[in-house]
Formats: sequence, C-alpha cells, structure tokens
Amino acid sequence: MADASAAPVSGRISQRVGAISESATLAVDAKAKALKAAGRDVIGFGAGEPDFPTPSSIVEAAIAACRDPKMHHYTPAGGLPELKESIAAKTARDSSYAVGAGQVLVTNGGKQAVFQAFATLIDPGDEVLLPAPYWTTYPECIRLAGGVPVEVATDETSGYLATVEQLEAARTERTKALLFCSPSNPTGAVYPTDQVEAIGRWALDAGIWVLTDEIYEHLVYDSVSGDRVSTASMPVVVPDLADTCVVVNGVAKTYAMTGWRVGWLIGPDDVVKAATNLQSHATSNVSNVAQAAAVNALRGDLSAVAEMRSAFDRRRRTMVRMLREIPGVECPEPLGAFYCFPSVRDLVGRTIRGRTPQSSAELAELALDEAEVAVVPGEAFGAPGYFRLSYALGDDDLAEGVTRLAKLLAEAQ
Repeated sequence: MADASAAPVSGRISQRVGAISESATLAVDAKAKALKAAGRDVIGFGAGEPDFPTPSSIVEAAIAACRDPKMHHYTPAGGLPELKESIAAKTARDSSYAVGAGQVLVTNGGKQAVFQAFATLIDPGDEVLLPAPYWTTYPECIRLAGGVPVEVATDETSGYLATVEQLEAARTERTKALLFCSPSNPTGAVYPTDQVEAIGRWALDAGIWVLTDEIYEHLVYDSVSGDRVSTASMPVVVPDLADTCVVVNGVAKTYAMTGWRVGWLIGPDDVVKAATNLQSHATSNVSNVAQAAAVNALRGDLSAVAEMRSAFDRRRRTMVRMLREIPGVECPEPLGAFYCFPSVRDLVGRTIRGRTPQSSAELAELALDEAEVAVVPGEAFGAPGYFRLSYALGDDDLAEGVTRLAKLLAEAQ
C-alpha cells in the first residue's frame, strides 16, 4: 500500500485544480481561530462576514421549514419558486431592476454564482478584465472556466476606481467579459453612478459581457466629510446592457447569513437556463431550509440591515481615524462594504523587532506573531503592499487590535 504521507506524484492532481490557491481570507481566519483555540489572544481582522447573529425571524422560518415534510425532499435545481419570485421582487425594490423569476438561479452562495456564470460564458482562452485589487476568488473562478484574468491595476490615488480608459487599454480581441464589483471587496470603494454608467456604456459598445457583483449593495456610507454617496446597478443605468449582463448577489452580507449559503445570479434567459443545467449536475438544489430562511429575509423589511449598517459605519470611522495616525500607513476612506485597505508600502523593508519583512505578506506574518493581530496581506488581492482589515467585529476588539498594530508598526526603523 502506498504511503499516504508521501509527496504527491506528478499527474495525480489535474493541472486545472492543482493550480488553484487556497482562499487567503479563509486561511487567515482559520489560522487566527486556531491560535485562539490554543490560548493565544488573537484579534482577527480577516473574516469577511458580519459579527451579528442572523435576525430571529429568519431563524424561525428555517425552524418551521425543518418541520415541513415537503422540505425533506429534492426541489427544483434552480431554486424554490417562491424564493426566485422573492429575489425578483427584492431586486425591483432595492435597485429598480425589473426581472422575472425565470431570470434567477439560486446558488450555494455568491461564490457558486460567480463560478457558474463564468463556466457558462467563458471558453478556453477568453480574457476577463479584472480590476485590482480584487476579491481573491474571482481569478480562480475565471481560470477554472478556462479563461484568462487580465488585471487592471488601481491604487489609493484613484480611490481604487478603474477608468474607462484603463479598461479600453487592457481590452484585446480575446476580451469576453468584465468583472465589476461595487461596493468593492477588498477596498470598500464605491463607483459613483456616472462612472457606473460610463463603464456600462463602454462595455455595451465594446460588445463584452459584464458580471457585476452587488453582494454589498446595502452597505454604503456617507463620507466622513458628510458628502452623500450614491451608486447604481449597471443594467439599470444602461438598460441596453441587460442582454449581456449577469448580476450576482446573495443574503450573506446584508442579513448576516454567511453560513446559510444562499446566493443567486440574474441574467438573460438563455444564460440562466444553461447555468441551471450545470447546477443540476453539480449540486442540484440549495438546501431547502436555507432557501426558506432566505424567503423570509427578502420579504421582510430592512430595519435589521439599517442597524448593522449604523454599527459598521461607526466602526469604519474609528478604524480609518486610527489607521491614519500610524506613521507609514495611508488609508483611503472606504465608502462601502466593511473593509479598510490601507497601504503599508512604506513599512515594507524596514526592521521591526529584529525582522525585516520584504513584502506585505511577511509584514502580516510579523503582525500575527508579534502583536497577535491577523490581517490579510494585499498579495491575496493582486495588490502587494497593502493590508485588508475587516471592521465587522466588536468595537472594543477593533480598537484593541488597531492599537496593537500601531504600537508594533511604530517600531519600524
């Protein structure tokens, strides 16, 4: 019998899957939790999930579904009809995008929606424009579909917003799609409505698809200076784009339901039908209990969402203020989601407690070892020289964690 501990034999794992990297955000969160379980006083800024419990009415709906015998069996692969109808109604209510239930596919979270959208649209060698910094899962989904992610770099000087000119410069005859995310993970950047429209019209004229991820749609804040921030759904401000646009969303961030695994994609009929066929072989239906909970969430009001957004806004302002006080750190103001994405480039290559990190990844390791603070390095998002810190954690832990980080980084020489 072969030794299971032996090094993998070349060819045992497919090149397609072997090339995939572990999710950096989940890896950082898992390491922080493991250290805490071992007795270390670690404060983790890695997890991209609300720290609030799922609202009780949603939980009660799930309990009722558990007791309903019809929920104990297979249901349509594309989603419960009542949930698809609720998603269509919610989309019209929240973004003024009118779609039919037949244009909706319910997926196991937003990740599956992104993957299946690209698996449906992309052929081997097709290029997808990917503004960076980007969510760590995006390029892997593109590659799994046989596509080629083409990074379009942005930084803090532009507020992490890609321009039409940058996108056009990156477009080639192989460009098939643009992945657009606003509010953004990891930067918290929010594209203003006029820029959303300009990019949508450019994509329409260029004849390319747009996958727009709207998972953070309800987490948008006014600027610290008091300026109002507004954004829009791309197919709403560019209606003609609807036939070449896929919208991805879910209940995870808005309703504190990350573990329930309910997402969806909205698109043209032929795309949704093809993606549903794929899902019928990959996973079949999403958990009926989770779908029933999602129906309750989408049919309810947004009062719990408003309470969470208020808490996130307070923490956002605290984190931005504290990070900006650290020498060598530059922190643009995030206007959406629940992340700060400060530059730590000026600290890379400087000595701290006898160590001289040569990258933001090494600096993040130093922060975990020396200050017991877990952050996600920018390398995970295609942006070396940065950290991502989630402010979806308690106020006291947030202040303590940034204080520890500031004390450590102040020792840089």
